[in-house]
Amino acid sequence: MAERPPVVVHPPSPTGGRRVTVDGEILGLAYGPGDLVEFLRRAGMDPDEVQLDDAELIDWRGGGPDVWSPAQ
Repeated sequence: MAERPPVVVHPPSPTGGRRVTVDGEILGLAYGPGDLVEFLRRAGMDPDEVQLDDAELIDWRGGGPDVWSPAQ
């Protein structure tokens, strides 16, 4: 069985932004890639090594790294 990525970027909330969790711990609500990278830095990851399209690291739910607001 494949191990799940430790970072989950949840679907956009109705008011915009996406909840970010690492190993089940809520880090906050990201409104763009910069917020996500900052949350990951605070969680101990090197921002220079984070690739937002790395499916082994990040589980994007409800849209990929281009989606930060709910569908209209």
